[in-house]
Amino acid sequence: MDVRAQIEAELEQIEREHGVRVIYACESGSRAWGFASSDSDYDVRFIYVHPTEWYLTVMPGSDTIERPIDGVLDVSGWDLKKALQLLRKSNPPLLEWLQSPIVYHERPNVVQRIRELMPVYYEPVACHYHYLHMARGNYREFLQGDEVWLKKYFYVLRPVLACLWIERGYGVVPTEFQTLVDRILDEGSVKTAVRDLIQRKKAGAELDRGPHIPAISSFLSHEVDRLSGLQAPPARHASDARLDQVFRECLIDIYGDKIRANVPAGE
Repeated sequence: MDVRAQIEAELEQIEREHGVRVIYACESGSRAWGFASSDSDYDVRFIYVHPTEWYLTVMPGSDTIERPIDGVLDVSGWDLKKALQLLRKSNPPLLEWLQSPIVYHERPNVVQRIRELMPVYYEPVACHYHYLHMARGNYREFLQGDEVWLKKYFYVLRPVLACLWIERGYGVVPTEFQTLVDRILDEGSVKTAVRDLIQRKKAGAELDRGPHIPAISSFLSHEVDRLSGLQAPPARHASDARLDQVFRECLIDIYGDKIRANVPAGE
């Protein structure tokens, strides 16, 4: 069985075991970002819905499904209601899922409604702090000294470029690393060094500990310090009404007209 068929079989098994419908499943890790090596695992993330009765209980059930990691597949997902709650907070991982270039399963009508909400609830402040926190942590842990963890350059470069994307007002941060590189970095030593590192990673080179790459290290040191000192822009607040509407419409699309789409929240 090839990997894609294995992933599809796993999603079908999840539907049977948990009594849910998977509405979206995608790749979320290095394969989606565009710098996977041949032995990279598959980070499959999905959104699912329960039957409508599941949401009409006094005590809420678990809104996450996680499968045991088997060395090849890392599969986990969120209930639709949880996903929409996180979209309201402009959750960066969820925004990346919804833009993944590798999609394993999708109900287009349902997922398109969710994607249309992305610019409505996109919050630059929340995304900036998420990516900056990631960049600073990985920079401190992996890129100090004359010898560094070479493959970890990607895990600092990507969030730093994401912060620069946000700073320049380009909107929701794209999932693919190459898109960030192409738009953010000017031609020069840094971009050349990054391209070389990408090719080495894709070719399966051992990117363990080694001498630091001066051009990239200098760029990251400067940007992490600079970004850490920036004053955050004011936060925005959008109404929850559209989230409620999309939640109801998605359930109706999947399970039929068992609930009234136009009932105001709280009634």
